[in-house]
Amino acid sequence: MPQKSPPAPPNSRASRTPRLTTGAVARRLGISPTTLRSWDRRYGMGPAVRDGGRHRRWTVEDVAVLEDMCRLTTSGVSPSEAAGVALARANRSPAADPEPAPAAETRRTGGPGPGGGLPLGDIRQEFRGLARAAVRLDGPAMDELLAALVRGHGLVAAWEEVIAPTLHAVGRKWESSGDRYVEVEHLLSWHVSTVLRQVVGHARPGPRDAAPVLMACMPGEQHSLPLEALAAGLAERGLPMRMLGAAVPAEALAASVRRTGPSAVVLWSQSRRTADRTLARQVAGTAFGVRGARTRPLVVLAGPGWGGRAPGPGMLRPVGLREALDVLARHCAAVAGPLTT
Repeated sequence: MPQKSPPAPPNSRASRTPRLTTGAVARRLGISPTTLRSWDRRYGMGPAVRDGGRHRRWTVEDVAVLEDMCRLTTSGVSPSEAAGVALARANRSPAADPEPAPAAETRRTGGPGPGGGLPLGDIRQEFRGLARAAVRLDGPAMDELLAALVRGHGLVAAWEEVIAPTLHAVGRKWESSGDRYVEVEHLLSWHVSTVLRQVVGHARPGPRDAAPVLMACMPGEQHSLPLEALAAGLAERGLPMRMLGAAVPAEALAASVRRTGPSAVVLWSQSRRTADRTLARQVAGTAFGVRGARTRPLVVLAGPGWGGRAPGPGMLRPVGLREALDVLARHCAAVAGPLTT
């Protein structure tokens, strides 16, 4: 069992230090009180000095050790190793006889398992910290992890191997537990959107006179993050694009196609409810340009909502971010034609 420190003397400096309850510390860290108590039992991560009563009271120094452990687990370190490192840095001894946590408790509390209790499947172990940070609502940690993922592994690998699986896991958790995890999904989505827009902002702009790729979610479709990932990938490749975003009305989409004369139009649909094939055919049939040299855009049907039927004439349905980027890059190159000197 973890070694227990003796109660602080009544007039000691420690006894006069402001103390926080377990619930207050848990809210500050973004974890459950049950997880916090489990860390205390298993790893000796409790208060350095104990009051005489049964309830734990935490000082600022105690919380700093816990925050260090949270940062380590977010970076992919296992909870047991993170606890040992955090305690060593604080010159405290780890638990002499760690207590194993029951599997049911780990599933119920969302910790201290490798993905914060999310059903992550085969996601790479070193990247599970993103799930931990999301469950803790740790925005700064998510920013650091997402930026490091994109910088170190590239946008496509970061999206397909880490970001999308984590988003799907959060969505499944939310669906299976009522509204308990809706705040996790909203905050994670916001930070993912932020890093994707940073990719767009830092990319070298494409030729201003080239026909852009026009991107829009179908009317009523609010799930725009995958489309934002595609926009970031196009920006990385120096391909011009125009992003209209979520739930674009049919009239606005048609007007945008006529005004921009795009080389391709990407229509995103997350569900069959929003996959309007009649509208997609209308977009594919829209002609623009000068008389005698009028052209029509390639329509790319993106998202799971378009599944089940073959795309019509002038349409393609790629599978996944990488294939969509390759299709659009080849098409844009063909439309631009050979470079002249």
